[in-house]
Amino acid sequence: MNDEIATNRKALRDYQILERYEAGVELRGTEVKSIRQGRLNISDAFARVERGQVWLYNLDIQAYDKANGFTQHEPRRTRRLLLHKREILKLYGETQQKGLSLPVLRAYWKESHVKIEIGVGRGRDKGDQREAVKEKEAKREAQRIVARFNERGRS
Repeated sequence: MNDEIATNRKALRDYQILERYEAGVELRGTEVKSIRQGRLNISDAFARVERGQVWLYNLDIQAYDKANGFTQHEPRRTRRLLLHKREILKLYGETQQKGLSLPVLRAYWKESHVKIEIGVGRGRDKGDQREAVKEKEAKREAQRIVARFNERGRS
């Protein structure tokens, strides 16, 4: 059962996603409680491989209402992603290529854990973005025509 927390539609528009990875996130208690309240923003979030670890930047988890000042977390702190070593090495190799980056695609619950889906993406320019939208609309229209044709065949 995957419960969607947030989706980064901007990343899906701006990047051509070549590969996807699921990663756990190292969180503090107030961060988890704040996510349960729906206070997560992943629109500018991205990952980087540094010092043999994968780090998550710009993931915005707003402050938890009921926490006191001592237990409160910093909203945009750098968080560690939990991946297998072979996945980290593969991501490191892929990000060394020119033009590839690791945008955050979505955040979701898997059982009682928060998971982040990151993608290996190549940035699109404006022309490519328009082309992708046109292809998507053409595919959607073709599906509608097929559905209408199938409905007429049943009656």
